[in-house]
Amino acid sequence: MNATTHLTANAPDLDAAYDACRLLARESYENFNVGSRFIKRRLRPHFYSVYAFCGLVDDLGDEALQNTVREFEIPPEPFLRLIEANRRDQRDSEYRDFEQVVEYCTYSATPVGHLVLYLYGHFSEQMARLSDHTCIALQLANFWQDVARDFDKGRVYIPQTDMSDHGVALAMIRERNPTRQFRKLMRFQVDRTRDLFRAGYELRHHLERDFKLEFAAITAGGLSVLDAIEELDYDTLTTRPTVSRFKKIRIMLDILTRNVIGSTPVPAKAFLSIQQR
Repeated sequence: MNATTHLTANAPDLDAAYDACRLLARESYENFNVGSRFIKRRLRPHFYSVYAFCGLVDDLGDEALQNTVREFEIPPEPFLRLIEANRRDQRDSEYRDFEQVVEYCTYSATPVGHLVLYLYGHFSEQMARLSDHTCIALQLANFWQDVARDFDKGRVYIPQTDMSDHGVALAMIRERNPTRQFRKLMRFQVDRTRDLFRAGYELRHHLERDFKLEFAAITAGGLSVLDAIEELDYDTLTTRPTVSRFKKIRIMLDILTRNVIGSTPVPAKAFLSIQQR
């Protein structure tokens, strides 16, 4: 498919592009239930096109994206920031302090939340600020999950100042040596990431029902990654912490059950971890 091809809203090619975006989005976001059944059916194709662009920034996502951008009047800035994140990945391999890591997340992660807010017609500066906490937390959860993988790609997202403060050297990561110091460092990162999830969860008070359920599912997915790291005693070097398919299903069922009985739609274990710490 040529990226310059014009696609009308009813063209068969557009449906095919959305289907492809759906597959790409689901492959790119292994920890999170993107485009789940909680989202209105008419919005799902647009979610998939946005997530495909966010994950891959490729020609296919761009073609379906044209229709989504027109329909929801999305400005170019979130997409440009995602492209800049890709450029920074080619340029930067280490980050001096936590502020630098967060600044990178404003290119790689927070634009995704802004795009979702546009799709739901809820974008505002207040909503964006709350969304930013959650999106940064999701990105950080991925970083702490993939310390070993990222190192093999030549990238270290753990702030250098934090490594120095905890007595952790790059050699420990290179040699896959989860020392006591490394585990304490990862616990520190997990705890600060839970704090961000806690701050971002205030967004739920401003969301309509289906968006609130989707938000709860995505947040629970990120928190479950942190729980998986904790369950490994913060060793993310010799074993990659993952969220099983069974656990993802349990999270979805828990959210649905709580919604049916009228309680707050949050998975108990995952959200207790941010409400009680």
